Amino acid sequence: MLRLPLPLLLILAVAPVATACSRNRDIPNTLAPSRMTSIGVNTYLWRAAVDTVSFAPLLQADANSGVIITDWYTNPNNPGERMKLTVSILDQDLRADALRVAASRQVNQAGTWVDAPVAAATVQKLEDIILTRARDLRRTTVGG
Repeated sequence: MLRLPLPLLLILAVAPVATACSRNRDIPNTLAPSRMTSIGVNTYLWRAAVDTVSFAPLLQADANSGVIITDWYTNPNNPGERMKLTVSILDQDLRADALRVAASRQVNQAGTWVDAPVAAATVQKLEDIILTRARDLRRTTVGG
């Protein structure tokens, strides 16, 4: 009968398990999934939207329905104007058409707040900021 020293026996016993574990150490070379379902909507879009509109006080933020509503925000540099935002995340996928931003704007005229038009470029810019932030968040989730 062949007698092997104890350290060699341990190495032979652990070797098959150790080689199997080394496969899990590979760095992923793909992006994180675009569909995140731990909440009702896409997690990346949700986090990006909350981050983006955090300058204004939030009235409602419901991750299951994907709706964020801010209260009126007045820029200290322009106290005669205020803005209110509604962000809707419509899907679980990270796509441009899964996001809608609506803005309301009012100007102060003789002590009364009066509705005023919002430039379409303002809403588009907010959507672009949220989408870019969501893509960045998705990229940063890939790691070792």
